[in-house]
Amino acid sequence: MTNKNISTLFLDVGGVLLTNGWDRKARILAVKKFNLDLEEINERHHLTFDTYEAGKLDLNEYLKRVVFFEKRNFSKEEFENFMFTQSKAIPKMISFIKELKKKFHLKVTAVSNEGRELTEYRINQFNLNEIFDSFIASSFVHFRKPDIDIYKVALDVSQVKPHQVAYLDDRLMFVQVANTLGINGIHHTSLTSTKKHLENLGLSLLK
Repeated sequence: MTNKNISTLFLDVGGVLLTNGWDRKARILAVKKFNLDLEEINERHHLTFDTYEAGKLDLNEYLKRVVFFEKRNFSKEEFENFMFTQSKAIPKMISFIKELKKKFHLKVTAVSNEGRELTEYRINQFNLNEIFDSFIASSFVHFRKPDIDIYKVALDVSQVKPHQVAYLDDRLMFVQVANTLGINGIHHTSLTSTKKHLENLGLSLLK
């Protein structure tokens, strides 16, 4: 099977190459560890997290609003360290993408919703510069998926046409929005299914 003009991968990070950076599961763990009120934390989180992910406030301000709006018996540094260490690699996906990039000389662009501090931590901690050529993170460009403009920025920065892109995301809605631009969106649910979808686009590691 030959490559059907796919020159670029757009990849979500959380749920594809790494676990999610700061999701509901992580917040539940934080609530248990730091003895917080889950309902209160979640309500405050939902009221302000979009603003943090869009890069319109920093992690310090986010934590002031969500956790440190009253005196705590733990520090911001302790809480931040806990947040960061919830990120884990998905090794088989990372290896697969590295092999695919090498074989087909692909450009690889991150298209992710994530706050700046979490993004920077994850880039450094997991050596994501070895995989990605550019990072279109919501906190960098001030657009969040499913805003269609984040995909347009990714296309411009990558200097590629929509039909030349295969895009992996674990959120179906985000894939569907990207598809409206002519991007080859793939709803990532497992390594096995994603391999099959990419093979149909001519990106196969099989000899």
